[in-house]
Amino acid sequence: MEHAKALGIKGIMTLVVLWLVLGAGYDMSFWPMILITTIVLGVISYFAGDMGILPTAGNMIATISDLVVTFLVVWLLGLLMTDISGGTIALAAIISAVIIAVGEYFFHIYLFKDGPQPAHGSDGRHP
Repeated sequence: MEHAKALGIKGIMTLVVLWLVLGAGYDMSFWPMILITTIVLGVISYFAGDMGILPTAGNMIATISDLVVTFLVVWLLGLLMTDISGGTIALAAIISAVIIAVGEYFFHIYLFKDGPQPAHGSDGRHP
């Protein structure tokens, strides 16, 4: 249940940011671009970053990895799912990645305090 709550918080944060940046800012469609990107990004960054990197490397490294993953996912899916130029997609991906990384920094603090802990035993309580 803790994982579902954490994934829900992360999903809502990501969806709102992508909707504002990609939808309102770049006129990209909610379906499939914004919704699929939110799902793909949420799954990858939660399990690899929040449950893998965060407990072992700490908040700053996990936040930087979230920034890179967000940029790559938004950029690559944008290239695949839209007919917008690569440079425009890259700019939208950079803006999205920076805003989401700020949110992820605070999300990581929540995970340290109240969220689910990774199964491999590292407590990682060093935001």
